[in-house]
Amino acid sequence: MSLYCGIACRRKSFWCYRLLSTYVTKTRYLFELKEDDDACRKAHQTGAFYLFHNLAPLLQPSEHQHLPPKLRLLELEKLLDKFGQDTRRIEDSVLIGCSEQQEAWFALDLGLNSSSSANASLPKPEMETELQGAFMELRKALYRLNVKEASLLTTAQALLRWHDAHQFCSRSGQPTKKNVAGSKRVCPSNKIIYYPQMAPVVITLVSDGTRCLLARQSSFPQGMYSALAGFCDIGETLEETVHREVAEEVGLEVERLQYSASQHWPFPNSSLMIACHAVVKPGQTEIQVNLKELEAAAWFSHDEVVAALKRKHPYAQQQDGTFPFWLPPKLAIAHQLIREWVENPTCPALPA
Repeated sequence: MSLYCGIACRRKSFWCYRLLSTYVTKTRYLFELKEDDDACRKAHQTGAFYLFHNLAPLLQPSEHQHLPPKLRLLELEKLLDKFGQDTRRIEDSVLIGCSEQQEAWFALDLGLNSSSSANASLPKPEMETELQGAFMELRKALYRLNVKEASLLTTAQALLRWHDAHQFCSRSGQPTKKNVAGSKRVCPSNKIIYYPQMAPVVITLVSDGTRCLLARQSSFPQGMYSALAGFCDIGETLEETVHREVAEEVGLEVERLQYSASQHWPFPNSSLMIACHAVVKPGQTEIQVNLKELEAAAWFSHDEVVAALKRKHPYAQQQDGTFPFWLPPKLAIAHQLIREWVENPTCPALPA
């Protein structure tokens, strides 16, 4: 028995080592591509490209789902040539990941005009016809993608948007130059290096023990409610941000809170969503909505939230013209927070 356990443990350690080795190899390879322009150009030769048009990813219908097609370098060069574009435009692409076999993945937006490129925006309808797909707004696309594809495309959109918004140096006003991987931009006049950044945002699901508090902004789709969220102010800790946002938006005081998880979110301009559960003080549950921040906020029972989670087509308008109460998509961390609360409404929380 002891011999069997020893063999099993060694096998477990071996497979853990193999998994770790694969991850480390991928990470080191991506680091090399980010730091070495020539290596990244070489990776274009064997890599794959995801296409965007004005930050909307290209999707193709496939049975009951939509898939983002991957183009090889030769296919992309032929496409650009057909539309009268210089193939050097490929260097406007950004590195977004790689496979375990070190196939590098890139994203290229053919609708944005780069300061470093003389190429104009390519016509969207003609491109969709040529590629037998559609450039779909990313928020809508998230309902049709699996986790892996969603992660790649949100990373891609965030990087493409960042480069589009940082084409000039904030100090000199001169055009900045992107490295081949798109991991940074450099001002040639003063050598300042700019790196893509995310803004920290706390997203909090507030509970009173039996109900959870959900809110909506006017910009939300009709009927959708979500957890409270707000940017961290300079000088704040995460805990202080949770306290302030809950007080600002709904007029309640947090008694206890607990960290859940984090997620990159590309909207509106690339955020690091830091998810927490919070419990308010007993007997102090009267909501006072800050209408400058929110359109509405309300307490929802466990049964109401369970019913909302079961809706297959939540965003469809009902016969009476109204929209049902529904929740963020499964890929959003707000959905994860809500599902955690449904599975354990009285989950323990740390003192605030």
